[in-house]
Amino acid sequence: MSQITSDLLLGIFLIFCRIGGCLMIAPGFSSNRIPIQVRLFIGLATSLALAPVLLEKVHGGITSQAPAAILVYIGSELLTGILIGLLGRVYFLALQTMLSAVAMALSFSMPGTPIDEAEPLPPISSFIMMVATAVLFLSDLHWELFRGLIASYARLPLGEGLGTRLSLTQLVDQIGVAFVLALRISSPFILYSVIVNLAVGLTNKLTPQIPVYFLATPFIMIGGLLIVYFAASDYVLLFMEAFSTWLRDG
Repeated sequence: MSQITSDLLLGIFLIFCRIGGCLMIAPGFSSNRIPIQVRLFIGLATSLALAPVLLEKVHGGITSQAPAAILVYIGSELLTGILIGLLGRVYFLALQTMLSAVAMALSFSMPGTPIDEAEPLPPISSFIMMVATAVLFLSDLHWELFRGLIASYARLPLGEGLGTRLSLTQLVDQIGVAFVLALRISSPFILYSVIVNLAVGLTNKLTPQIPVYFLATPFIMIGGLLIVYFAASDYVLLFMEAFSTWLRDG
């Protein structure tokens, strides 16, 4: 095998390490409904499709490096891809956490059938998460993810390693931004739950002979469903707008 062929194959493999590591944890592509073999082939096909563009950004003469240095390159590329995918996954994890709190506040906390995640979520949480994942692909934001992967080679070139302090700082900042966004989306439901439960508690104090909590539960659930019906589309669009802003500018 010639030196050029060795450099080409190793360069494609290093590209696959970053892209595959990202797609294995990125939102949408990491869904449990997609078999692991399909995700592997998606990462391989994407790496081969982007190889003509990215091979210019990969340093030549990689095979002349020592085996230990090549292993360091492979580990660094895997961690870089996982970090990029995790930064996007944080938005969906924060939304999922706050939707579980919303379901509990609206008395919909009974777990349902697992759809996107391994653990069962309340039906209302699974429904909104499934809508957010579908909008991700319908709005072509997954192409922005690929564009960000290409641009990542300009900010994190091959062989420079992954700065631990910078990565942790960026991840913590991303978690803060994502949870603030998720709190903005879920705040009307939490506020509604606090007001309604306060009113029910006062009513129960005034009429202790009547089981007000049991009687009011269906009305609390109906009110929560009405809020979801009228505001769910706006909240999903708000979430996807913030996510698309991160994909374009992050």
